Amino acid sequence: MTQVLHTDKAPAAIGPYVQGVDLGNMVLTSGQIPVNPVTGEVPEDIAAQARQSLENVKAVVESSGLKVADIVKMTVFVKDLNDFGTVNEVYGSFFDENHASYPARSCVEVARLPKDVKIEIEAIAVRKA
Repeated sequence: MTQVLHTDKAPAAIGPYVQGVDLGNMVLTSGQIPVNPVTGEVPEDIAAQARQSLENVKAVVESSGLKVADIVKMTVFVKDLNDFGTVNEVYGSFFDENHASYPARSCVEVARLPKDVKIEIEAIAVRKA
C-alpha cells in the first residue's frame, strides 16, 4: 500500500507531485530544492543551498518514521559541477551530524533546476525488518 508523505517541515510541492511516498518497506522522496519551508526563501550560496536541500530531504524521510540513517541512495543534481567539492563538504558533515553512514550516491550536472536553484536532492530510504 502506498502512502503519500507530507510535512510542513519541507517545502510544499510546486507542481503535480508529492513530497514523497512510503511503500511500506521503502520511502522515496521527490527532489528537494533549497526552499526554506518557513520563509519560502532560497539561500544564495551553494553551501547553504546544499544544507537546506538535505534538511528538506531529512524532513520528508522523518515524516515516514524513518531517519537519515535509513537512507540508502541519494541523487544530487547540481547546476555547476565546479560546486562538487563544496557540496561534498556539506554532504559529509550532514551525515556525520546525523550519525549515519554515507549512502550510495549519484551526482549529475544539469542545465537548469526549478526556481533557478543551484541544487536538488532526492533520496531512497529503506525500512529494515
